[in-house]
Amino acid sequence: MNPKEPIQSSDETLPVRMEDVDAIVKSVGTEKHNLIHILHGIQEKYRYLPRPALRRVCQVTDITPSQINGVSTFFKQFRHEPVGKNIVKVCVGTACHVSGAMNIHESICEALEIPDERRLDDLITDAQNLFTIEKVACIGCCTLAPVIQSERDTYGPLSKTDC
Repeated sequence: MNPKEPIQSSDETLPVRMEDVDAIVKSVGTEKHNLIHILHGIQEKYRYLPRPALRRVCQVTDITPSQINGVSTFFKQFRHEPVGKNIVKVCVGTACHVSGAMNIHESICEALEIPDERRLDDLITDAQNLFTIEKVACIGCCTLAPVIQSERDTYGPLSKTDC
């Protein structure tokens, strides 16, 4: 395998350059205790955790696939599927939930023409890969409930007609 050759598989949208993964690993260290930092670096680069990048981590460290899987699936902030250009987080924490968060979520899904059968998922990307809607446990703005967050901007309180 040539580490400079991009690997493209059917489950990803961007080619993974092994030299980029190697640089991420080198910048934080190859030890097992650096796994979360490695995963953060990969996700920052690709916006999710592409399988070829995770395989490369196993090749250049002593970290096993089961360790990567255990950590990356335990922490909800790690994504295993490609996301849209814009990520919209819909808070579904207690305050937002009782204030109508699911109505907000439904309204956004309708606007993006998300099929009904996909609307129960926690992470949904529209057909054009422009928007990913992500349900999150709490954004930390309970006094503004219900809220959404797009990139670093938080909006609330919202009503169904605002979306």
